[in-house]
Amino acid sequence: MKKVLVLGCTGSIGSSTLDIINNTPEDFSVCGLQAHSNKDKLSKLAADFKCPSLLSSEDNSAQAFQKLIDESKPDIVVNGIAGAAGLLPSKIVLENGIDLALANKETIVMAGPLIKDLAKDKGAALLPVDSEHSAIFNLTQRIGMKNISKIVITASGGPFRTYSKEELENVTLEQALKHPTWNMGKKITIDSSTLANKGLEVIEAAFLFDVKADQIEVVVHPQSLIHSLVRTNDGELYAQISEPDMKHPILCALNWPENKACYMEQFDLFDKTMSFFRPRMNDFPLLSYAFECVKFGKCYPIAFNAANEVAVHAFIDGKITYPSISRIVRAVLDRDWNKYLDSFETVFEADKKAREYASELI
Repeated sequence: MKKVLVLGCTGSIGSSTLDIINNTPEDFSVCGLQAHSNKDKLSKLAADFKCPSLLSSEDNSAQAFQKLIDESKPDIVVNGIAGAAGLLPSKIVLENGIDLALANKETIVMAGPLIKDLAKDKGAALLPVDSEHSAIFNLTQRIGMKNISKIVITASGGPFRTYSKEELENVTLEQALKHPTWNMGKKITIDSSTLANKGLEVIEAAFLFDVKADQIEVVVHPQSLIHSLVRTNDGELYAQISEPDMKHPILCALNWPENKACYMEQFDLFDKTMSFFRPRMNDFPLLSYAFECVKFGKCYPIAFNAANEVAVHAFIDGKITYPSISRIVRAVLDRDWNKYLDSFETVFEADKKAREYASELI
């Protein structure tokens, strides 16, 4: 029996995690819950799971997260918090030597080397929950990184995969929030439509698996059945295939290092169609900017994430147009981000500065 603390429990990752726990009471129990602002739903979930340890992010200080950990005493923490706000709790979880099932990609994008060093120093497992990185993690665990020449990350292509450059200029918020295969929050749904989300995953993969930009490839796969692939030294491709349901990678992280039978229906290959396309980097430039950030390193990934986050929220609030998202990110990245990532203070300083630049542009 593993005790699970769920951060971001009212979001899509949190809800999927609680569904797993509800269906596997012999394996997992909820020992703590955290939500951003939905206090009513948080209280209801606490009653449903008989969980006394709660936190809403009206107090999102290090002390508040530490108190939640002290009270709940988890064996593993699922971090489903959206955006840069997820970094601080990830840091605190690992400082306590607790295994971290990580759905918050910003933790790695912003502070990958520091987070990996912290997990290693404290003997805590860092388990990716993004469907793509979960797939890569499992493939590399079975095949071995020394046998792998390239990581291939799949992308659905979002709702505008077939839009012309002219059509992309006039995209509305309503259109951007209609994802063809995944049901996610507003920010990540828009990121998926601009391919910024795939860019963040490229940066995350580079840090998680210690690979360079030219060892990562992105392929558009609209059906979202193959969650990523690896190419071995002899040129063969190995894929992880399942329905587009985040419960699969979450359960994989919760069960790690075991691989158990589960309550979910097994994937059926019959009557399935899979297609693959090259990403249109020129029309969706945020993906190419992310590859630049991998090459440049230092604080460039932090600036990419911060500028994009500010720009996306401005688009949601009706302050800027859809194409302005990538233009703002480009303008912020054109500043100097060559400071070495020597501490978490450096990370937070660069994040703050990039947000200020992006806000000025808006």
